[in-house]
Amino acid sequence: MNIFARLKEGLAKTKKNVTVQLSGMFAAFTGANEEFYEELEETLILADMGVATAEAAVGQLRETARREGLRTGESIKSALTDILAAQLETGGAGLVISTKPSVILVIGVNGVGKTTTIGKLAAMFTGEGKKVLLCGGDTFRAAAGEQLSIWAQRAGADIVRREEGADPASVIFDGINAAKARGVDIIICDTAGRLHNKSNLMNELNKISRVIDRELPGADRETLLVLDATTGQNGLVQAVKFKESADITGVVLTKLDGTAKGGIVFAITEQLRVPVKLVGVGEKPEDLIPFDNRAFAEAILE
Repeated sequence: MNIFARLKEGLAKTKKNVTVQLSGMFAAFTGANEEFYEELEETLILADMGVATAEAAVGQLRETARREGLRTGESIKSALTDILAAQLETGGAGLVISTKPSVILVIGVNGVGKTTTIGKLAAMFTGEGKKVLLCGGDTFRAAAGEQLSIWAQRAGADIVRREEGADPASVIFDGINAAKARGVDIIICDTAGRLHNKSNLMNELNKISRVIDRELPGADRETLLVLDATTGQNGLVQAVKFKESADITGVVLTKLDGTAKGGIVFAITEQLRVPVKLVGVGEKPEDLIPFDNRAFAEAILE
């Protein structure tokens, strides 16, 4: 199944909530008027796209329809697809992991699917023939290391972890040294999922970053923020806080199949200017798929 089909399937709840209404609007379209644009904007906002993003998209559509003389529902839908795809374009959509080893630092609050995402990433990379090592940097939650060990076993990945309460940066240090000795391709590091005060969060992440810089100078590194799509705008608030404390290179949006408000992808891109790199559309390891802005826009409006 290609990315478009997987996204379309994963967006079933969003489509039920939004696309039925949009398809009726496009089918009945005989010419743009103020009522049409107002209804379109309201529908996009209902998908949790965000007011500013929806207003901008509809504003561009007005101009395009006027300039190009669009008169059919199909031409309006095609123009809107182009506009939405462009809004999601931030550059750097793919993971940058070309060095050996490369490091993926995974951050986010508890409950968003962070450990599951790490497990799915490990399964994806081992399935490609890469050697993967997981680092249990979340030492504040007793179950975190155990859950990570289960995923490591499932994925066929190595793991380095220590006792609860250990210094997270020291676990990352041990993991890097183990990776060097074992010829590992990709190191995936878990981190504490607490939204504690900004100063402590920054200090903890900075300490981990310094260890990586010192032990692996020049290595490719991704810092991926995991967000739960079902939390909608609340997830965006979390994202803003983390971006203030970490150099985020990409977002992983989980549970996209469980929400009727998949439009949150647009709000995240608009406010953070950080690319959504991966989306979760199910429970299985293969349900973590690369994000494609064009396919996503088409899937919402299909």
